[in-house]
Amino acid sequence: MGADRCYAYGAAAGLLGDLLLGDPRRGHPVAAFGRAAGAVERALWHDHRGWGALHTAVCAGGAVALGALTARAVRPSPAASAALTAVATWAVVGGTSLAREARAIGRALEAGDVEAARARLPHLCGRDPQALDADGIARAVVESVAENTSDAVVGALVWGAVAGVPGLLGFRAVNTLDAMVGHKSPRLRRYGWAAARLDDVAGWPGARLTAVLAALGGPDPRGAVRAWRADAGKHPSPNAGPVEASFAGALGVRLGGTLSYGGRVEHRPVLNGTGRAVRVADVDRAVRLSRRVSLLALGVTVAARRLVKGRAK
Repeated sequence: MGADRCYAYGAAAGLLGDLLLGDPRRGHPVAAFGRAAGAVERALWHDHRGWGALHTAVCAGGAVALGALTARAVRPSPAASAALTAVATWAVVGGTSLAREARAIGRALEAGDVEAARARLPHLCGRDPQALDADGIARAVVESVAENTSDAVVGALVWGAVAGVPGLLGFRAVNTLDAMVGHKSPRLRRYGWAAARLDDVAGWPGARLTAVLAALGGPDPRGAVRAWRADAGKHPSPNAGPVEASFAGALGVRLGGTLSYGGRVEHRPVLNGTGRAVRVADVDRAVRLSRRVSLLALGVTVAARRLVKGRAK
């Protein structure tokens, strides 16, 4: 069994494992990485970009090196290589946890329990829930589902197809570092700069593939493409913009607008301004679209890897 088939079987098994099992409640490898990265941060922190770049290099480089060494150790055994890819894929993707959290909030909103939805929202995103009504919470959930489809699933599959297990672990490490230190608080504005910029670079291909697949897999492909072309560049994030705009157009809803993070109010451009306001029922529609995009991404990335490997022989 060739290396490309090992990867294909392993990636499919890992994504299936996530669909069936989701994330473990205890002992998640990403959480262990986060604790290690936090320890490195405490040892290295200085209010300086150079020290932040060192932190990013140590943590992300360590994850890539671990993946490379482990993959090399099991290379003689196709079964072990496929199993390692499956475990790594399951560890780094988070589509099922994303869907569960989104749907739990959606059920609370459908039941009219806005307070329960507010209490649950921080599990999904960093918005200030007290500043949101039911429709605002629903919009926040749809936007988070869109963005995290790229960050938690498609981006990992892209880098796994490019670089195997080291690519899977490296992408999740970079994405986790950005979540930990990449935000623009006074303490991390300079220290987290390298992690944020590296996350932008690593997330670029996955975000564009997510936008394309949202258009192909959504109920309104033309609307998705139109919103992507018209509005993606208005978003402050180079990667969230295409994804959220494409989801907005595919679902026929408006995203963006005023939001609040940590007491700081932001006025973001509206994405797909011709769409209607988000409703509670759109949460489940966004989750279903996210699932379709994830499965399409598996097929596309596996096929692309086999095509490239086949031409290289």
